Amino acid sequence: MAFLGVSALLFAASAAVTIVWCASMAAMGEMPMPGGWTMSMAWMRMPGQTWPGAAASFLGMWVVMMVAMMLPSLVPMLWRYRQAVGRTGETPGRLTALVGVGYFFVWTVFGMAAFPLGVALAAIGMQQPALARAVPIAVGVVVLIAGSLQFTAWKARHLACCREAPGRGRTLPADAGTAWRHGLRLGLHCSHCSAGLMAILLVIGVMDLRAMAVVAAAMTVERLAPAGERVARAIGAVVVGAGLFLIARAAGLG
Repeated sequence: MAFLGVSALLFAASAAVTIVWCASMAAMGEMPMPGGWTMSMAWMRMPGQTWPGAAASFLGMWVVMMVAMMLPSLVPMLWRYRQAVGRTGETPGRLTALVGVGYFFVWTVFGMAAFPLGVALAAIGMQQPALARAVPIAVGVVVLIAGSLQFTAWKARHLACCREAPGRGRTLPADAGTAWRHGLRLGLHCSHCSAGLMAILLVIGVMDLRAMAVVAAAMTVERLAPAGERVARAIGAVVVGAGLFLIARAAGLG
């Protein structure tokens, strides 16, 4: 019960901070761009802010946001790990926490890569109006590709690894090194599994609470539902349809 209570408090705190930060970003407005779209301020410096400061601010918020988005699907995995380690007679709390730290370390690295890429693309969009006008179609293409990934064997393999019970009935080594590696391995599989859906969030609006909630719900359901692979394919069908709609609208066909 203590584990579930701590998890619930952590989720509530991270969700609250994410909502407040997104609201503050929304209050700043977005930059209108050629092509009829707007650019998030997440990829820009605030007045008087240095680039290292902007990167640190983004990364801090990214980690909090990842906790809010990933924890609902991670808690059952951590619980299964806790039970597997508990068979050794060791107190599993510290090791379970270390698995979680390893898992979110992977997502932190993901954010460290996303920020400079987003900043570079934002700079190109501001300097090249012709390219900026193509962004709505590019967004539709990214969404279409992300939806198509849901049908691949690559997606199914990583999804299966995310859903797999650690140990499968055998006793896991109860040591810090094994716990850390298990967290990293779980984070790598889950980041690969969620790459397409996270790409949608990044191109639609990294600070859009509605997009964030939809993506988080999709990732949680496909990892926890009994028929996860079928759910992933159903999500893929919806996302492919959304991508085609965005492309058609950007091309003036809808």
